[in-house]
Amino acid sequence: MSWYCDAAKGNPIHQSYHDKEYGFPLDGKDDERYLFELQSLELFQAGLSWELILKKRPTTVKAFDNFGVDIVAAYKARDVKRLLGDAGIIRNKLKVASIIENARRIQGLRGSHGGFAQWIALHHPLNRDEWTKLFRQTFKFMGGEIVNEFLMCIGYLPGAHHEGCQAYKRIAKKNPPWMQVDAKIYRKK
Repeated sequence: MSWYCDAAKGNPIHQSYHDKEYGFPLDGKDDERYLFELQSLELFQAGLSWELILKKRPTTVKAFDNFGVDIVAAYKARDVKRLLGDAGIIRNKLKVASIIENARRIQGLRGSHGGFAQWIALHHPLNRDEWTKLFRQTFKFMGGEIVNEFLMCIGYLPGAHHEGCQAYKRIAKKNPPWMQVDAKIYRKK
């Protein structure tokens, strides 16, 4: 997705995300709240523009109680009604329901794997198709593009930036998980 490097440059909506988050390894941001937020934003983006999601990010984070996993997992019908009436988020019933269910599944990963970040680390390295299969088995509404973008965002799959991009150079110094394995793993088997 190296085209994003050029598109984000000078764009007030995209540049900060491109320069500071996209493709960077977790580096202490491995808490499940942050991962859940990113996963949910990618889920919301399906079929829509990333610019729209970034514009709505602050109001979406607020509407979902800062993506507190336990809070979202406990949402009831009144919370769904509140969310579907909130113009500050993407009001898609299937997406909202999937995010709530995904919070519950993240809770389950605590007991089985120690948490969401540990679950991801345990399965690394996989190629895109293998990751997609795993995410589809574990979570709701997880298509190939959602999984690919989420894992590129947190440094588990290559492709977030082109090699000439300044963000790529900063990311390379942090040695993200995808750089720690032979590139052949990312090819389809």
